[in-house]
Amino acid sequence: MMSEGIKLLDDKQALQRLTEAAEKAKCELSGVNEAKISLPFITADASGPKHIDTTLSRAKFEQICEKLIQRCKAPVEQALKDAKMTAGDINECVLVGGSTRIPAIYALASQLVGGKKPNQTVNPDEVVAVGAAVQAGVLAGDVKDIVLLDVSPLSLGVETLGGVCTVLISRNTTIPTKKTEVFSTAVDSQPSVEITVLQGERQFAKDNKVLGTFRLDGVPPAPRGVPQIEVTFDIDANGILNVSAKDRGTGKVQTITIAGSSTLDKTDVERMVRDAESNAEDDTKRKEAVETKNNAESLVYQSEKQLTDLGDKVPADLKASIQPKLDALRAKVGESDPDTDMLKQMTKDLQEELMKVGQAAYANTGSADPAPEPGAGAPPPPNPGAESKTKGDVIDVDGQ
Repeated sequence: MMSEGIKLLDDKQALQRLTEAAEKAKCELSGVNEAKISLPFITADASGPKHIDTTLSRAKFEQICEKLIQRCKAPVEQALKDAKMTAGDINECVLVGGSTRIPAIYALASQLVGGKKPNQTVNPDEVVAVGAAVQAGVLAGDVKDIVLLDVSPLSLGVETLGGVCTVLISRNTTIPTKKTEVFSTAVDSQPSVEITVLQGERQFAKDNKVLGTFRLDGVPPAPRGVPQIEVTFDIDANGILNVSAKDRGTGKVQTITIAGSSTLDKTDVERMVRDAESNAEDDTKRKEAVETKNNAESLVYQSEKQLTDLGDKVPADLKASIQPKLDALRAKVGESDPDTDMLKQMTKDLQEELMKVGQAAYANTGSADPAPEPGAGAPPPPNPGAESKTKGDVIDVDGQ
């Protein structure tokens, strides 16, 4: 038509006939090498009626669709990357949708899974409905020999000290699932903790989606880092998220239920993942700066507490050596945007001085009160593995 200067874009009836003919030709080319397209009286001009009578080869069709076909690669490669798998780990490939009958797509699918031939025993037009029916049977308890796994589309976590998003359930974790982490308070005598539930792939809370917020009150007065707040994320088979916070000391529990955390629109999920990938480098630098400052602030607190608790057991010359470094680190932490590398070095220097304090205190204790001989009432040595595991799970939480 274009060769005769005729455009059909404004003729809705002609466009509909062209669409139907294109669909028919596409289906035919899945089984033959050439399809005939015949559309009599597609339109008319001053010279009379016009017809379309042509043929389309499979090679030409694949050339026209090449860019669309290649778009199938990225989702498959991303799925393998997310699952931390290679093409060689795939046992079987099931095709979904009528267009997967196109030989070029079939060949591409085979290539992406390491040369394995895709399964053709299931009708690709019906495979989604079949899967949904099986899943309904599993949820109803009627089907017991098949397990279908859904996944959490985005990571779920809580906001912690410095506005960091601490992930409890990572993206693409199979559901149902349950994860528990232990957190603690960020300041002395903190009476409550506020739990902000987040969804997304960014490393800071403000860049992710807030699913809900709740508060656990009645935390007994205690030094920072002492209370243990057990936060549990529990996603059931329907994608409903239950979050609970429990004070291990008092047994008090507060909960929140969030529906629809697993039913995000595909476009939203892809947008949030792309956003995280494009900002990954900047987020990592910002997170490193926040964590370095948090560590330095924590060291200042622990140093002051240790010097106070040990009192005269710390030699005067050692205390005189530590105090300037402690004061300098405290001042650096107080800056709005301290240099991360300098903060790391100052933290390291103070840690080395504190090790000398520990050694001096241990030496004084040893000379004043020698340890009993083995077999003479000496207590068993501590289990450092158990202690370090507990401490490693404690993370400061912002509180009110």
